[in-house]
Amino acid sequence: MKSLRIWIKRNVKLFFKDKGLFFTSLITPAILLVLYITFLEKVYRDSFGMALPGNFLLSEDIIDAVVGGQLISSLLAVSCVTVAFCSNMLMVQDKLTGAARDIGLSPVPPHLPALSYYLSTLAVTVLIALVAVGGGFVYLGVMGWYLSVADVLLLLLDVFLLVMFGTVLSSIINFFLSSQGQISAVGTIVSSGYGFLCGAYMPISQFPEGLQRVISFLPGTYGTSLLRNHAMRGALEAMKEEGVPQEIVELIRDSIDCNLYFFDTKVEEWVMFAILGGSVALLLAVYILLNLRRAKQIV
Repeated sequence: MKSLRIWIKRNVKLFFKDKGLFFTSLITPAILLVLYITFLEKVYRDSFGMALPGNFLLSEDIIDAVVGGQLISSLLAVSCVTVAFCSNMLMVQDKLTGAARDIGLSPVPPHLPALSYYLSTLAVTVLIALVAVGGGFVYLGVMGWYLSVADVLLLLLDVFLLVMFGTVLSSIINFFLSSQGQISAVGTIVSSGYGFLCGAYMPISQFPEGLQRVISFLPGTYGTSLLRNHAMRGALEAMKEEGVPQEIVELIRDSIDCNLYFFDTKVEEWVMFAILGGSVALLLAVYILLNLRRAKQIV
């Protein structure tokens, strides 16, 4: 256990020592928040307005809260995964510098470096994600705060699960990388493509039916939906209190991916948690097997 702490401490120190990598990871959520507010806020507001019947007039606070919750859930859905890829670059950098080869030839148990990469990346990404959550809460406080204590705690749980998912996903992918060009290519693909695949940039309900069914197999989709549910639950409840019928609220929930459907079957919230948690466990098992196989090859 002491050896593991030493390795984790070593990885965390090297991460923060690389100022470029640290600031890139830290400012990514801030940049996304600015871009989302600039380009997506009006789109979300217009989409929400179109979903409401013309005879319903809601207070601006509720509308702002719904739009703000959608923006923050999109931001966190993307950041928890993309920041994990930035934070996990040390695994590849050790290969480039030859440190990984030296570690493999040393008497260090083979599981320690692999486990330390995962846990140090998890710790750093959680820290950065919490900064993003804090910024999101400030933004919601300005736009309109309708979150309960339970919603806040569930939102934090969603973020932690998504960070675990992003960390283990990046660990598996980075396991096969060995050059700076590969790092850049993977970073570009993940940054540009993941937001669409998880429904952060555009609701999955607006995709063609065939693509919706394909995306319904991806764990990140359910992470985004969980964030939407917990970031927007209070504002949607306030809509009902102002007289919006339940069926209209459900249509809005469908349109913004609070409700997800797997081949026309509605996925309950507890099932979303199970899918995301089960995916983390499965990917962790794959990561462990990959490292055990490599250790046997070295021996």
